Amino acid sequence: MYIIPAIDLIGGKCVRLSQGDYSSKKEYHDDPLEMAKRFEGAGISRLHLVDLDGAKAKKIINGDVLERICAGTSLQVDFGGGIQADEEIEKAFSLGAKQVTGGSIAVKNPTLFDEWITKYGSEKIILGADAKNKKIAVGGWEETTSVDLIPFIQSYFDKGIRYVICTDVAKDGLLQGPSVDLYREILQEIPELKLIASGGVSSVKDLEELEKVGVYGAIVGKAYYEGRVTLEELAAF
Repeated sequence: MYIIPAIDLIGGKCVRLSQGDYSSKKEYHDDPLEMAKRFEGAGISRLHLVDLDGAKAKKIINGDVLERICAGTSLQVDFGGGIQADEEIEKAFSLGAKQVTGGSIAVKNPTLFDEWITKYGSEKIILGADAKNKKIAVGGWEETTSVDLIPFIQSYFDKGIRYVICTDVAKDGLLQGPSVDLYREILQEIPELKLIASGGVSSVKDLEELEKVGVYGAIVGKAYYEGRVTLEELAAF
């Protein structure tokens, strides 16, 4: 299981939200590159970088941070937040992202997202499947749809998607444990999926549980920033 630290960006700084609520913003560091170098120095190879300003603006806002991290580290960066047009995904890759995560776009403009899967291939496109009560949530989680989570993932798996980041919005940023049962259910339905768990990780025990379920990766944000897990513990995975 890959440990994938998260850096969420507002105004070029590292922040965390709770359940996607911008009013719950907490700043942790004003230099994302320095934070990324810490992860790299611990032997971690991947990074989940989210442009929260971009998610609101529906276009990349913190591209300079993406570029600095990709140029200044060897981390494999997956980048998301506001990528809803051809020029935006091209920009993300040109700035150094190894993978791009599409969430709202996959619901709102599936034709375009299908084109990206065909054009860039299954190694470069990650489906962001965020859920509230097993229904897909979009638009920075401000909107819950009537789309069922597992059939939604299955439909994109059938189109070639292999990587999926699944966040249970009810768990995100609350340090109350991840949705282990939900991830188990998804993998029972789609065993070949490279499922990346996101939201709720609060301890090493949570990570061990996720590893047992068989997820491909686990995104860790607040648990690290709040001192619940150390870099050494993360690197041990």
